[in-house]
Amino acid sequence: MQLEFHQVDAFSHRPFSGNPAMVYRLDGWLGDSLMQQIAGEHNLAETAFLVKEGAAWRIRWFTPSAEVPLCGHATLASAKVLFDCYGEAGEAIDFVCRSGPLRVTREGERLVLDFPTAQTREVPVTAALEQALGLPVLAAFQGEELMAVIDSEQALRACQPDLRALAGLPGLGVIVTAPGERHDFVSRYFAPAIGIDEDPVTGSTHCSLIPYWARRLGKQTLRAYQCSPRGGELHCRLQGERVKIAGDAVLVASGRLVLSEA
Repeated sequence: MQLEFHQVDAFSHRPFSGNPAMVYRLDGWLGDSLMQQIAGEHNLAETAFLVKEGAAWRIRWFTPSAEVPLCGHATLASAKVLFDCYGEAGEAIDFVCRSGPLRVTREGERLVLDFPTAQTREVPVTAALEQALGLPVLAAFQGEELMAVIDSEQALRACQPDLRALAGLPGLGVIVTAPGERHDFVSRYFAPAIGIDEDPVTGSTHCSLIPYWARRLGKQTLRAYQCSPRGGELHCRLQGERVKIAGDAVLVASGRLVLSEA
């Protein structure tokens, strides 16, 4: 059996930056263990699998070691593949997933994610969190991820966390965020507990980041930058209980995975 795949660098207009994702459009679902093995073989932050269900596409995302409930950059990448590689008609693609309905629309060359906001609650800043990050934390918020607010972009860029210690903290991973120097806010995301030491650009974390910074800055439209080594820019908008997250995407590779019988 051969399966066609496409690799896209999301939240970037040029190859080898932004966040790479692998995309498989399937006629029917593979077994969970096989999809997990395929994701592990590619060893990217996310591998997305798509199957058509009615007018929408059901989407599932796998890190090298676990399935996750929501992923932004691989959804952006999936829309890029459906539009450009498979000729999907129209200006919008609807997805369904464990987190509910999602939509990606085209606005010129840019793709726009429509995601639900993420619920978080403020929690005490612990010594374990500060020790794992190696810097002071001004405030902390818990949702599916733990979000730590620090004082500056310079400190964020210089942060070299203890990944083993981060893996022991509650949540899928740790978002670290600060006011931006040229953007409204900046962030980084570490998720060693699910096989991602640092994610290059993470759409789903902005479901928590956008509501926080919108409240703090008193504005609904924001420019964000995830300052990982690859880096990526996100154009964000808060609309009630939804967030719009826009970015570029570029196709960098296509091929076939050959599955021989054991």
